[in-house]
Amino acid sequence: MQKHQESNYPSSPAPDPQPQNTTPSSADIKRWRQYLADERAEAAVYRELAQRRDGEERQILLALAEAEGRHEAHWLKLLGEHAGMPKAASGRSRLLGFLARHFGSVFVLALAQRAEGRSPYGTDPSATPAMVADEQIHEEVVRGLATRGRNRLSGTFRAAVFGANDGLVSNLSLVMGMAATGVSSAVVLMSGVAGLLAGALSMGAGEYVSVRSQRELLNATLPTQATLTAAPSLDVEHNELVLVYLARGMTREAAEHRAAERMGLFSCDCDPSLSLQPEKEQPAVDHETVGSAWGAAMSSFCFFASGAIVPIIPFIFGMTGWAALIVAGALVGVALLATGAVVGLLSGTSPLSRGLRQLGIGIGAAAATYGLGLLFGAVIV
Repeated sequence: MQKHQESNYPSSPAPDPQPQNTTPSSADIKRWRQYLADERAEAAVYRELAQRRDGEERQILLALAEAEGRHEAHWLKLLGEHAGMPKAASGRSRLLGFLARHFGSVFVLALAQRAEGRSPYGTDPSATPAMVADEQIHEEVVRGLATRGRNRLSGTFRAAVFGANDGLVSNLSLVMGMAATGVSSAVVLMSGVAGLLAGALSMGAGEYVSVRSQRELLNATLPTQATLTAAPSLDVEHNELVLVYLARGMTREAAEHRAAERMGLFSCDCDPSLSLQPEKEQPAVDHETVGSAWGAAMSSFCFFASGAIVPIIPFIFGMTGWAALIVAGALVGVALLATGAVVGLLSGTSPLSRGLRQLGIGIGAAAATYGLGLLFGAVIV
């Protein structure tokens, strides 16, 4: 465990265990030993993540590991001679540890956020109120850390998920619609290949234009340096500089104060609460949540292609008729569950519910397209 002095965050006193008037039951001992194992595993996860961070994030993660160490001490004190040999952590905690050791990505923080939010301490009388409060606060701390990673991922990740899902659904719908019209398997395969190429190119080009346009619109909203150069020549009695700050959303009092500063009427910040940092000192805005145009385009192209190839795999290997469609539907179903689960993990929600949502939408679209193909009166051959 990391020594206390490695963290700049003050630690609260170790929680006192609740008084035990009787010998703990075997169920209590089993439950406490599991808590002890999970606390040790979670502390190790935070220390592993801290090794991959620096600055403030590192200190936050070390403080979380230190808090888990206090919880560990609580269960050790309750167990006493019943602590025994170290017990294996839960499957969830072991998965977190594996991801932290080998990846250290936002996925770990998203899973940790969900784990902290499902702590059993709230309903366990053996846990102190301080421990219950700790777990609630830990969820919010981890949520804040995970949000930083989500912001860095969001632009490209959105394009990747949208591209993969669109490739899976659109090409499965195309394949099933073509098959329902009664054309040969070779035609179905060529239609699927054409759909893959056309869709991937269209998605890549569309994402590039979309993200590039969005970034240009956002950049157009950034303040320019005009107030710095024009202020000395403005008419004090007809100070239009106030209009600039009013248009930016400042109150009239704050706008007049800031304009006076710009025109050199104040030699100091007379009321800092009404002041803003000079425009020249404001950091350049990096629209992380939008992502880069090329990154979004390449992600969308590659992931659409990887999704669109799945429905035509059975036809590539020579399968025909119902067998090919059933295999294609099964493969796409698994892929939709996987993409939905990834979204669920990163958003800190249930991977299963998000996966089932993706599956329902995708299979529903494919079934509707197949039904439209049947309207032409053809059958599968």
